[in-house]
Amino acid sequence: MRIHFIAIGGSAMHNLAIALHKKGYQISGSDDVIFEPAKSRLDQYGLLPSEMGWDENRISTDLDAVILGMHARIDNPELLKAQELGVKIYSYPEYIYEQSKDKLRVVIGGSHGKTTITSMILHVLNHYERDFDYLVGAQLAGFETMVKVTEEAPVMIIEGDEYLSSPIDRRPKFHLYKANVAVISGIAWDHINVFPTYADYTLQFDKFIDTIEENGTLIYCKADQDLNNIVDQSKAKVNKIGYAIPDHEIQNGITYLLPEKTALKIFGDHNLMNLNAAKLVCKELNISYADFDIAIASFTGAAKRLEVISANESTNVYKDFAHSPSKLKATIDAVKAQFENRKLVACIELHTFSSLNKDFLKEYAGAMNQADEAIVFIDLKSFEQKRMEPFSEEDVQQAFANPKLKFFNDAAKLKSYLLSLNYKDTNLLMMSSGNYAGFDLPELAALLER
Repeated sequence: MRIHFIAIGGSAMHNLAIALHKKGYQISGSDDVIFEPAKSRLDQYGLLPSEMGWDENRISTDLDAVILGMHARIDNPELLKAQELGVKIYSYPEYIYEQSKDKLRVVIGGSHGKTTITSMILHVLNHYERDFDYLVGAQLAGFETMVKVTEEAPVMIIEGDEYLSSPIDRRPKFHLYKANVAVISGIAWDHINVFPTYADYTLQFDKFIDTIEENGTLIYCKADQDLNNIVDQSKAKVNKIGYAIPDHEIQNGITYLLPEKTALKIFGDHNLMNLNAAKLVCKELNISYADFDIAIASFTGAAKRLEVISANESTNVYKDFAHSPSKLKATIDAVKAQFENRKLVACIELHTFSSLNKDFLKEYAGAMNQADEAIVFIDLKSFEQKRMEPFSEEDVQQAFANPKLKFFNDAAKLKSYLLSLNYKDTNLLMMSSGNYAGFDLPELAALLER
């Protein structure tokens, strides 16, 4: 098979390109810019384009298919040439379905927790040396790529994103996988540039349930009332299984699963609910609850999800991918509950289109109230790049309903302020799906330790 990737540098795209290369396919690709780690990883496999930019001469009828990334525009010259020649064009979720249509497909959907639930399932399957394919949204310890597709594996575990599939396919990605077993972890409004109202957004999850194969299984979070209403009203012919927080206890900063008192390396109500979702999926894959608990005890978490940067007897420094209101609140609440006797300094970087929208910003009201010191950082360049009006400190304090909240739009001033604080019996939580304008978090943690 000869496959050409338009916008090969994307996170999922470059991983799929590597996975198909390993399968023996002939892979070519193009992009206008490719960042690390995609650049080095593509180069390692001989898949890095020799020149950046688009060239319609890369497209010919010799290709079996083109896979189109979300980064490309609808007037991309390579896309136009492929359309002109009648070459088959797939979005990457469409192509993932093509690769898995004869397998059992497990699709993990929801506004939060998708990567963690998927990672937990992969960890348990790997522990028992089960054969499986997968698509996950983060680089995981023990897994070379974020995508694996083979002929032999009987099952594929897919993290199902609700964002659009490609510039020419406006369907959410998770509608295309046709799950046999599906998870919805919860619903919290996001992607307002695509789903301008909450009703538009929730409708996508209703439609997702309709895409589950008949007599398949839907595993859903019972703690989410809006999700419960959607599930109750759905007429899809699927088996519905709800889940909640499992019985547990916390002792000396360690969470134990009950009744066997299994010590976990993760913590927080949101992670415990993620664990229950993963446990139910694994039960569908014939792994008993007892065997699941044995395997999950060694799970250390998905990358950038409450990841420990440094720890001592007085202070832990965490980084977390949280950026939406629900993720922000869940992460802060988790750290406070786990370390009741420590203060918490919590800092969130806002940089997504939704979070920089003044109307959407109100969704963050109360999200940081459990933090002893609440800080919001927005790089001024984020507003410039998105051509949006910058926020003032008062705008942010009012939206978060927190008059004590500190606001920074300069990374150097934020770093100076963080270093000025007393961290005795205090944890620091740095949250962002970006990079704090190039902020070096390990360096910051090392300075705090001194």
